[in-house]
Amino acid sequence: MLNKLAASELVLNADGSVYHLNLLPEDIAEKIILVGDPDRVPKVSQYFDTIEIKKNKREFYTHTGTLSGERISVMSTGIGTENIDIVMNELDALVNIDLKNKEFKKEHQSLSLFRMGTCGSVNPDVKVDNMLVTQNVVGLDGLMNFYQDYHFENDFSKNFYENFPYLNIKPMLYFSEWSEELGELYKDAAYHGNTATFPGFYAPQGRQLRLKALDEKFLENLNDLGITNFEMETSAIYAFSKLLGHKAITVNNVIANRRRGEFSSNHQVSERKLIEWVLERIIK
Repeated sequence: MLNKLAASELVLNADGSVYHLNLLPEDIAEKIILVGDPDRVPKVSQYFDTIEIKKNKREFYTHTGTLSGERISVMSTGIGTENIDIVMNELDALVNIDLKNKEFKKEHQSLSLFRMGTCGSVNPDVKVDNMLVTQNVVGLDGLMNFYQDYHFENDFSKNFYENFPYLNIKPMLYFSEWSEELGELYKDAAYHGNTATFPGFYAPQGRQLRLKALDEKFLENLNDLGITNFEMETSAIYAFSKLLGHKAITVNNVIANRRRGEFSSNHQVSERKLIEWVLERIIK
């Protein structure tokens, strides 16, 4: 691969910022909190002592500031791994590509990424309104199959793959895991688990409106394979971090237990606790 990138490969805005995120290299910190909902960005940045950057384009909102002397960014990704494909590639470009000359930098910079979100549980023993940190993750969306050189395997992935019964979905599976270094910051979470990242909210998560889902026991079967919870972004965040040399951790607030039919009665309160809990450990 040539070191010089074509304009059609690395697309920039008129001011030199990366195309979708609308950011320049100096706009982001080394520590970045990723949230899905743009409305959650100010809920995080309100805790900052200072805010120096506020930028947005489409669903991608970014605030960068300081907290207790630590520079931190918070960014919304929107929903799904297809958005994470954009976010991770453009964040990496901001720190590891010379945007003016469109060349790879000689020195690699690693980002620390803290995914903060909500999830549902498939394990009947997991209680709502608690923090769950993702240790292992399986992606059912197939995204990483479009990239060369990605392979990850551990005991969890081998057992899951060997026993996964849905042959039409099996070719799309890929796996990854947390950054152990960042995981140490959240070792006191109520739960550490294995997460499934789904490519949709309805049938992929076992919901049925007018259309029938693949299998009414889908979530139960995933739990039997060791899955504790599910959401829609973490597999791509973890896998891209492995490929690109970054560190990533996902901390989720469990707002629903699908096996017990429970939903949080006050997830706004638990969301606030999640934000405070994550921030306290970032600045330690």
